Amino acid sequence: MKYILVLILLISVFKLNAQQYDITKFGAKADSNIIQTKVIQKVIDRAAAKGGGEIIIPKGTFLSGALFFKKKTKLVLQEGAVLKGSDDIKNYPFIASRMEGRSLKYFAALINAYQVNDFNITGPGTINGNGSKFWRTFWTHRDSLRKIGKESTNLEVSRPRLIFIWGSDNVKIQNVKLRNAGFWTTHFYQCNNILVENTYIRSPYLPIPAPSTDGIDLDVCKNVVIRNCYISVNDDAIAIKGGKGPTAYQLPENGIVEDVLIENCTFGIAHAVLTLGSECIHAKNITLRNCVVDNNCPILNLKMRGDTFQLYENITIDNITGKCGSVISLNPWKQFFDLAGSTEKPFGTIRNIKMTNIKVEANKFGEMNGNPLDKLSDFAFKNLHITTKNPVLKNKYDDVKFDNVLVNGEPIAVKK
Repeated sequence: MKYILVLILLISVFKLNAQQYDITKFGAKADSNIIQTKVIQKVIDRAAAKGGGEIIIPKGTFLSGALFFKKKTKLVLQEGAVLKGSDDIKNYPFIASRMEGRSLKYFAALINAYQVNDFNITGPGTINGNGSKFWRTFWTHRDSLRKIGKESTNLEVSRPRLIFIWGSDNVKIQNVKLRNAGFWTTHFYQCNNILVENTYIRSPYLPIPAPSTDGIDLDVCKNVVIRNCYISVNDDAIAIKGGKGPTAYQLPENGIVEDVLIENCTFGIAHAVLTLGSECIHAKNITLRNCVVDNNCPILNLKMRGDTFQLYENITIDNITGKCGSVISLNPWKQFFDLAGSTEKPFGTIRNIKMTNIKVEANKFGEMNGNPLDKLSDFAFKNLHITTKNPVLKNKYDDVKFDNVLVNGEPIAVKK
């Protein structure tokens, strides 16, 4: 009898911890033409007030603006469920946020979680940013400025990210499809212990390019695992961020991204598979391994900002196969260069980088030509078999080692 009572108690606790809130039972309707932000937000708020629970999006399409998840709430998208983002920016509040390496006010994402430890998003349903209207507006604005000899920044056209998670630990995104973000797809800021697994992330390159729809942005984060994902977007697939500007390293809101493992993923079209920058002050212990590439972009892209002190260290790229644009791109990044009146002379430091066991067909091997003050040490290529029509590596650094690096079956040629 004693054991039966214990079992009943355990089952009761489990049910309490797994309380579910199907949004259709609180008034939400599967109608892609009706904005249901208020209805869905009330469900989230109700769950939070009762100690937390899973917000269930059932089969059907539900149109919404920005949603704000609270402590102990989670999001579940069932089979056939689509949470579709509004394409009207008025449905995304202009609030304190973080964008492009700076703390500022910006529009909320479709899914927002601020200081929500143990926040989960699980599928197998879809979050669809419905971004085409934002994309068209962006390109129209950029083209209009270029006609008069000016450049626009990414922030001048108001558009929302798909997911923004801030100051939250033990976060999981699993078995879900993330499509058509208006801006960055997933942005993690000041988060620890992140798992993104079995997740499909896609925003189109054609017929309308989806600008700046980075797959995963890690911004001042630690202990991250990205596993068994497919990512194809019209910007960086995975970007390591953390701050920019000559004094960025001194500001408390900026910081390191460290201990990141990316494995068993497939990368389609993107600007780069793994990018460090363009807003990154310190990246450490980053591993990309056992992945397939099918694109025309760099595997590793090191963006060297001449207006920011940067340190990239302990980076490992291992066991990569497929087709790509280049193996390595290490070049100055001059977009929106701004010393902000500082007399500092920022430079980048790159050390202990290993690229091993890579067998790909590439458009070219790549370049290693940073800014004049940048420093590089202990950069090693080992067991590379590259097929390409442009076999020469353009490299100005001395401390780069080659061990069994074959290009079109011949030892690599290096040009200063």
